[in-house]
Amino acid sequence: MRKEQYYTQETLQKKSQELLASVESLRRRHINIKLQPGKAALLVLDMQEYFLRDDSHAFVPSAPTIVSRVNKLLAAFSNQGYPVLFTRHINTPEDAGMMSKWWRDLINPQSAYSHNIILKNVQNSIQINKTQYDAFLHTTLEAILHKLNVTQVIICGVMTHLCCEATARSAFMRGFEVFFTVDGTATYNEELHRASLLTLSHGFVVPVLIEELLRTLENNEA
Repeated sequence: MRKEQYYTQETLQKKSQELLASVESLRRRHINIKLQPGKAALLVLDMQEYFLRDDSHAFVPSAPTIVSRVNKLLAAFSNQGYPVLFTRHINTPEDAGMMSKWWRDLINPQSAYSHNIILKNVQNSIQINKTQYDAFLHTTLEAILHKLNVTQVIICGVMTHLCCEATARSAFMRGFEVFFTVDGTATYNEELHRASLLTLSHGFVVPVLIEELLRTLENNEA
């Protein structure tokens, strides 16, 4: 798979705005779906060393760039007491299923690469271990969200076209309104990122920039 760093600190703002503009006509169809902070949960998917360390074969070159923006959203959610859920993808040979046939290796639970790099003292946070792309599959995620009276989810993390996309589709199918962060997700190259945004925006999610979500949270706090 071809890898490229399409997000850098210098290009993130312009590139993410351009990507959002490419699906703006689809976004306008759902302009009536607004973020309701008291009913929303932030899902941060698989921000693990396996994907964020440049010495890992699964390194996502653009992933380190999105960390600062994701952290801002994390801080805003935490400060206002809204739920934050992290996923940690780990596998054993017994639970990997097709993952063991599709990929070069599995993320071993004992590996240092399996650890989440931004799970640090975030209030109201929950970590969920998952074994498949879809964070709802074989996990307690849906039950937790219902218990918290959550009706909206915001997707951040890696990879855009795999775990983020699969989880967004699954959330939609379960009746949640889904906000998908253009600048809070990353994958191996821009082509894959753009393709996911196009298909998801057509049928499953409202694409957003993190700065838009932050403005809504700020206004809600005021």
